[in-house]
Order: sequence, then C-alpha cells, then structure tokens
Amino acid sequence: MTLQHVDILFQLIVFLFAISFHESAHAWTANRCGDPTARMLGRITLNPIKHIDPVGTVLLPLIASVARIPMLGWAKPTPVNPQNFKNPVRDDILTSVAGPISNFLVAGGALCVLALISFASPLGHQIVHAIPFVYPNRLELLAAQTGSALMPLSLLAYELMVINIVLGVFNLIPIPPLDGSHVIRHFLPDPILRVYDTVGIFGLMALVYLGGGLLARLIYPVKDLFDSFLIRF
Repeated sequence: MTLQHVDILFQLIVFLFAISFHESAHAWTANRCGDPTARMLGRITLNPIKHIDPVGTVLLPLIASVARIPMLGWAKPTPVNPQNFKNPVRDDILTSVAGPISNFLVAGGALCVLALISFASPLGHQIVHAIPFVYPNRLELLAAQTGSALMPLSLLAYELMVINIVLGVFNLIPIPPLDGSHVIRHFLPDPILRVYDTVGIFGLMALVYLGGGLLARLIYPVKDLFDSFLIRF
C-alpha cells in the first residue's frame, strides 16, 4: 500500500469523524437551546452510522477520492423543531452555526497537533513545514526522503485540518439547506423566502457539480491562512 492509498484511507476516516462531530454539535446546541429532538434520536454521537446520508456521506466522498479532489459532502440533516426553542430566531442561528464552528475548532486542534510534531524534533519540523507544499500530489516524494513514522501521523493531522476547513467553509455558504442559509433566511420577507427555499436545492447541486472554481475561491484562502500559521512553527 502506497502513501497515496494511506492518504485516501485517512481522508475517509477524517471525513466521517468531521461530519459526525459537525452534526453532534448541531444536536448538542439544539438540546441546550431547549429542543431535545435530535438528542432523543441519538444524534449527539460520533458514531457515523447515525449521520450517514447516501449521497453526501457515501457517493460524493467516493467521487472525491477517485478524482483526487478535496473531500466534500454532508451528513443526514439533524432534526430540529424550532417551536421548542426559547428564542426561535437566535437559537436557530446558534444551532446552525454550531456545526461549522465545530469544524473550525477541530481544524485548530489539528493545527496544534502539527505544531507539537514540529517542535518535537528537527525531522518533525521538516515534515510539517513541507506538507503544505507537497500536498496532495507529491506526498510519496516527501515520504521517501524522510522514512519516518512522523510522516503518516503528520499527514493524518493535516487531513484533519484540511477536511474540517473544507466542511466548515462549505456549510457556511448561504444556499439552502446549508447551515449558512439558516442565518440569511431570518432576514428575508416571506415571498422571497419561499422562492429561496424552493430553488435552494438546485443551487446546491449546481454549486457542487459546476461550481468548483467558486468553491476553491472560498475554501483556499481559509486553508492558506491555516497553512501560513503552520509554516511559522
């Protein structure tokens, strides 16, 4: 098994963890805000089986793995009943943004792990500094140069950072049913809101299948920001 195959396996593992953490954050926040619906359905869990969506969790990640593009997708939506919220508008917004925020927190945690690896040894420093420049197409070259167990560990942490950044940014896009839309929709008048909700799914499909350039322009500046911190360690 080559490092490229290991990397694909890492991506799938990290993706399942990231979406599970994301949906658990939605469910936990909704419960804290007064709606126990998701908690009662067992959605406050890191068990990915509870969160799997056939298209977003299975099909799209497999396509991404084969095409060697950033892992992208979604989980089964967390059920929320806004009527249970103490403050319907505020709590719906808080519940919605909890998912992307959780992804950025995990990405920050992965960045800290990479910093520890970098400070642990000169070889760790070399690997951590090199990964942003060789990812994803020249990983084998870096692995051949280092031959260290720190290489797969660093790669796993880097994938954890990147995939959570991708999911965090993607879900903040204000297209229904993505999390960002739950912020925008509270400020739209009813006639526009009905159109917004109706065409949203078509906009999402167009974004996923046709909007690769737009997604890159949204995601890569955030990834580059994290990379800039990484190469300073």
